[in-house]
Amino acid sequence: MGIFGRKKRGRHAMADPGESWEPDVAEEPEEDPEPEATDGPFDIADAPEDGRPRIDLGSVRVPVPDGTQVQVEMDPQAGGVRAVHVVTAHGQVTVSAYAAPRSGGLWREVVGELTEQLRNDGAKVAPGQGEWGPELSALIGDVALRFVGVDGPRWMLRGVIAGPQSMAAEAPAVLRDIVRGTIVDRGDAPMPVRTPLPITLPDAVAEHIAQQQGQQ
Repeated sequence: MGIFGRKKRGRHAMADPGESWEPDVAEEPEEDPEPEATDGPFDIADAPEDGRPRIDLGSVRVPVPDGTQVQVEMDPQAGGVRAVHVVTAHGQVTVSAYAAPRSGGLWREVVGELTEQLRNDGAKVAPGQGEWGPELSALIGDVALRFVGVDGPRWMLRGVIAGPQSMAAEAPAVLRDIVRGTIVDRGDAPMPVRTPLPITLPDAVAEHIAQQQGQQ
């Protein structure tokens, strides 16, 4: 369900449609290098006042770059929001936050499980390293996926971009930019580890969805 978009101020850099997709890294290194320093994502306590347009989803505030559209995926059975996607020229970006232990390290566990799950589903999977640590590339048919994760203070943020194979060369940079600019509001309530942080929609978006559902 498309909700709104932002006007495009500049042209997106497009990958060559004839360029084939190749994983960045063929195999996992024996020892993980130290993650590079990064300016984000941010905990709510350290949120910058940078004026960057973001959609406030309660537990996460996700950047909405120029030329993108926000889509809301509802859960008919639970009656709530399943996910919110930022649709870019290079693929659909989904950012999700989860409760995590104070000691951190949850993403390293999750990425291992995700690798096994994707391979069981027949995907071509290639692990790699990025500025926050492990990343994962996967190819299912003509759909290229890139996963990144960040361990924060009592939260873990996971980002994924899914798009056509022809756009895969530029997709990781788009994903990292959105993840880097995301703000996480974990809250103080105790939660079991891996519990998804709740998503709440802005009033205007919630009203728009309610009107559309009433007309169906």
